[in-house]
This record gives sequence, structure tokens and C-alpha cells, in this order.
Amino acid sequence: MSDASRLALTGLRDFSTLQWYVIPLLAIVFYIYTREIEKARSGGNWDSVIAAVAIFGADFFNESWNGWVLALSGKSALWTAPGPSALRTTVGWNIEIMFMFAILGFVFYHSLSRKEGVRILGLPEAWFFGIAYSAVCVVVEFCLNSGGLLAWYYPFWDRNVVGAILVFAVGYFWFFAWAILALSRPSLKAKVIVTASPYAAAIVLDVIAACLGWKY
Repeated sequence: MSDASRLALTGLRDFSTLQWYVIPLLAIVFYIYTREIEKARSGGNWDSVIAAVAIFGADFFNESWNGWVLALSGKSALWTAPGPSALRTTVGWNIEIMFMFAILGFVFYHSLSRKEGVRILGLPEAWFFGIAYSAVCVVVEFCLNSGGLLAWYYPFWDRNVVGAILVFAVGYFWFFAWAILALSRPSLKAKVIVTASPYAAAIVLDVIAACLGWKY
């Protein structure tokens, strides 16, 4: 097992590592969701909440199968987060990352004009912003990797052209694509089903892993 993987497994889900700054960050996330839900209830449009929950669910699924990569390889997940954290939740996830992804969907949704036919640089605006935000996330991830907060073990997942494409497509873009798919469904029920699917898949993976005694 890689050194980064061993370090990422140290203190995994250990609540004694919690820091006080988690409390105001949690309050901010709660406030944002409360405001968005309030607007959704009064206006009957739940799309902002759908976008946020869809993107977080996609990340949840990613972190679950990434843990399987560690368990099956015995060496490393595709990405690990061995750096300092108030709470490491999986080998590649921590409370700070979770807070970011919890509100990223709101950032994405409120970037949209929500007018039909709007295009930016020839692309439908939703896809333009999905690509743009994914590219920004790749740059941030490269910086985190350079600083040792995110560790990569496999040569195809590194700070190079191939790695950038993989991190872009697998690590971020499909999150926004999934949110766009959910938002494009014709009914709230259909939107909820699409949004909930990654959660269901992640839970299945995690339950199986727990039953097998895998730790990630």
C-alpha cells in the first residue's frame, strides 16, 4: 500500500480530529440550503436544490468506487487526501471537500440565465458552465496535488495531459452533466429519481465494502 494511502487511512472517521471551524462552515451550508429550500417552496421551483444534491451525490458515488480501487488494488485509490483535515471521511474525501461539493451545485445553477436557447461560445449555457467549472476544478486539484493535500499514485492520473483529461472527465465534468440531466427531466419525480441514483449506487458499494471488512 502506498505511503499516502496509509496516511489517508490514519484517523479515518475519527471525530477526535474535529476542529471548531467546522461549526461555522456547517452553519453556512445549512443557511444556504435553508434559503434555497425556502425559495423553492414559495416559488415551486426546486431546480437549484436538485442541482446541488445531484452534484453532491455524484461526488459521493465517485468517492465510493474510488475506495473500491484501493481495496481491490491493495495499493492506492486513484486519489487520496492524506493532508491535514478536521475530519477524513474516506481515503479521498474529507469534511472540507464535502462542504465545497454541498454548495457547488448552487454556484452552477445560479450561473445560468435559465432562458431557453441561450448559448455561450456556441454551446448551450449549461454545458458551457459545466465545462468551465470543471476546468477550474482541475486547476484547483492540480494545486492541491502540488501542495501535497491530494496524492496520486498511478502515472495515468497525474499532472500531465492525460491526467488532466481524466481528472476533468471522471473527477468533475460528469457531475455537472448529471445535474444537467436531472434538471432536464420533465417532472419533479423524474428529477428526484435521477438525483437519487448515485446515492443508491454509493450506498450499495459502501454496504458491500463494510460487509467484506474493507476500510476506505
